[in-house]
Amino acid sequence: MEKDSTASELFEKRNQKIEELKSRQVQLFPNHFKVENTVGEIKKILADTPEALTEQGPFFCVAGRMMAVNRFGKAAFIRFADRTGQLQAYIQRDKVGENAYADFKLFDIGDFVRLKGSLFQTKTGEWTLLTNDIQLLSKAKRPLPEKFHGLKDPEKRYRQRYIDLLMNPEVRELFIKRSRIVETVRQCLLERDFLEVETPMMQPIPGGAEAEPFVTHHNALGMDLYLRIAPELYLKRLIVGGFERVFEINRNFRNEGISTRHNPEFTMVEFYQAYATYEDLMDFTEDIFKRVADTVNGSTIVEYQGHAIDFGGKFQRMSLFSSLETIGGMDPGMMNDRDKLLEFALSKGIKITKTGRVGKMITKLFDTLVEPHLIQPTFITGYPVEVSPLSRRNDQEPDMTERFELFVGGREIANGFSELNDPDDQKGRFLQQVEDRAAGDKEAHCMDEDYIEALEYGMPPTAGEGIGIDRLVMLLTNAASIREVILFPHMKAKTQN
Repeated sequence: MEKDSTASELFEKRNQKIEELKSRQVQLFPNHFKVENTVGEIKKILADTPEALTEQGPFFCVAGRMMAVNRFGKAAFIRFADRTGQLQAYIQRDKVGENAYADFKLFDIGDFVRLKGSLFQTKTGEWTLLTNDIQLLSKAKRPLPEKFHGLKDPEKRYRQRYIDLLMNPEVRELFIKRSRIVETVRQCLLERDFLEVETPMMQPIPGGAEAEPFVTHHNALGMDLYLRIAPELYLKRLIVGGFERVFEINRNFRNEGISTRHNPEFTMVEFYQAYATYEDLMDFTEDIFKRVADTVNGSTIVEYQGHAIDFGGKFQRMSLFSSLETIGGMDPGMMNDRDKLLEFALSKGIKITKTGRVGKMITKLFDTLVEPHLIQPTFITGYPVEVSPLSRRNDQEPDMTERFELFVGGREIANGFSELNDPDDQKGRFLQQVEDRAAGDKEAHCMDEDYIEALEYGMPPTAGEGIGIDRLVMLLTNAASIREVILFPHMKAKTQN
């Protein structure tokens, strides 16, 4: 049995089989065989018209990876899998021929094979492919993990995602669901006449979010470029250019820490709509989340980490300051007093590093005191101008912006606002960000003169939003860590023994 041998012994045994197959003139990696059917197609026939299936026909031609084998003398049962499912096959020497069966005896779990045959039911009632022809399509040199243990260690699962997908069906289902989530979000936008576009992933000036970028260098241009932290400023240039509804499902890169919530490379959808406000987008966001949850999970109520999260009704809405008061236990009188905020933070054991501006302190306190308690979908509105450099000011409260963030399951999942389209105000905000950057804030915006010039040509009233796809997938698949929903999450380099 393979499981009784060491990895090196198994590797050597497989190499010996490879040499024997070569001596028998068997191609190890042929590419001229055609496949006519899938396991899924066969199972549909089994469900719809099983009475039409006999050992005399019809005949099927399928291919897949051998996942299990049970040999006994002149015959064997194998279980093989393709992208649509698994099926059992019966390999008999008298049926496939002596030479083909001798070749088959050198096949291993993990090998890809092509099989032809009809269907029959075993004594236990399982429909099985009665194989009359079997061919090797690809020889696996390394054995798969032993099936009863699979691949469970998270470190190995993330590094060897291909094995994780092979051995853990629930992982495959998660990423199939991820694809459907993205597809549904895209469909929601297309149905509302949004145009899907692509913007640069390498940018001369990083912008659109407060984050530290990755830096690269273009040799031919002789200049540094930055992997985008957000596509926002380019999408809004398109609004200026006359595309009134645009979106991009994009990869962003932020040179920040890695945690259960953060990966330096992540996926978002950003969309911008002319002649709309942040309140319009809150309504639209509710529709998107309801549609995605219902389409992917069959219900607007989602189980997430022990909580039943309901996307079916109206999402709760409250202001940043009222949430700090009612949930965070803060006195309204301290909200604009820097010294009192520092004293309060100290009493709660909250470390505040950006102490120069009250808005930064307020949002840090919110992150610690309020955010973890926002389990049901909740829009938080009314963010200070100093932490919202791209958002439109509120007409009644000029120190506040028309901005919201959506929180679900104790974390932020979307950010949107009425866009700032006044070029003079935007330039002043950028200049303040430049000062913050000079004072040591590496996440502050850079000045973008070209974007200011674009606004000077005129941008209509617009609202825009970004939704974190990875975090949305986490919610809808009950995943506790972002690494579970990214096929190949970033990890430290393996240490060499």
